[in-house]
Amino acid sequence: RGINGGDYIHLDVTHLGEARLMERLPQITELAMNFAGVDPRREPIPIQPTAHYSMGGIPANPNTRVTCNENRDETIGFYAAGECSCISVHGANRLGTNSLLEALLFGRRAGKQIVRDLPHHDWPELPADYEDMAREEIDRLLNSDGTEKVAAIRSELQESMMRDCGVFRTKEQLQRQHEKLEELQERYRRIRIDDKGTRFNTDLIEAIELGHLLEFSGAIVEGALRREESRGGHFRRDFPKRDDARFLKHTLAWHRDGKWTLTFEKPVVLKGVHHKGFEPKERKY
Repeated sequence: RGINGGDYIHLDVTHLGEARLMERLPQITELAMNFAGVDPRREPIPIQPTAHYSMGGIPANPNTRVTCNENRDETIGFYAAGECSCISVHGANRLGTNSLLEALLFGRRAGKQIVRDLPHHDWPELPADYEDMAREEIDRLLNSDGTEKVAAIRSELQESMMRDCGVFRTKEQLQRQHEKLEELQERYRRIRIDDKGTRFNTDLIEAIELGHLLEFSGAIVEGALRREESRGGHFRRDFPKRDDARFLKHTLAWHRDGKWTLTFEKPVVLKGVHHKGFEPKERKY
């Protein structure tokens, strides 16, 4: 379906000329030359879509306090800021460069809010078994004598998510990816880490990160499968229209005992503090 049957298409910027490319797109030019072996001043650049940003994350309010349910009840002592959080300033489709809102603004707000909150709460103790659970998982990974490789599972995860949970999705694709994730999760339990050291162990870090990738992919697939509509960055070929009656709500997901629980009960806030509001509109690009 791509150029010469490959998985890419061509972006031709040769008409801009060398001077304008070096003035306006120096980084793109350098990346194309260093990583694709292509000189964009004289030939097209091979490109393909990729996952660039996650608009979901840990649900939090504008004060960066984590909310734990559809009623936006706060979890005392739990804060989230930066790109791990979902304060929902982006809606269903983040605009380019707008991640500064979460990466800078709410990082500062989090620090200030924590300082204000410190004198006013009886802070709960972190359960002791949390540390035990983390130690047990690390020990399991270090001592596993399995045969599966982290890199192989990660590569299959990336390829399958792009193929069946990428830009365009259908129920058939998402169900296939759900089954693929179950297979990869089973194989993840049999991974082997060659580096058994406890200092600067990048093999261990990559294994832990792979577990996170598998879990987050599960949330994405389950949410996309249940959301029978198209909205923002989520497009279902079998449900190409937006359905505000059922889905003008956030997807909240919990992973318990190996199973996902999803709700669509948390309504989207459309009114701002200093603005009359933003009504959903058809996406035409």
